[in-house]
Amino acid sequence: MPTRETPFRLAYGSEAIIPAEVGLTSYRVGNHDESRNDEAMHLQLDLVDEVRAMTKQRLARYQKLMAKHCNSKVRFRDFQVGDIVLRKVMGATKDSTRGKLGPN
Repeated sequence: MPTRETPFRLAYGSEAIIPAEVGLTSYRVGNHDESRNDEAMHLQLDLVDEVRAMTKQRLARYQKLMAKHCNSKVRFRDFQVGDIVLRKVMGATKDSTRGKLGPN
């Protein structure tokens, strides 16, 4: 993912614990302390705006690189009035008044 963040973290400010991780003993579940968890949740909620801002910057940088890559393959063509060009004719279209069950 270009943002390097999960949608859950961007929405709620913390990583999700999957149900399989709750049933099995993992590091996060084994070292869970309720008082420290509340402090950590408040800190993460304070930092969620910064995480979202960094994600926006990463996404903008990613989109800029993707646009640069796609635009590098485009060849510029200069047309003048009177040039002959090949045109795609789309004559075989469905009648929109007949609905989706009408003949093709």
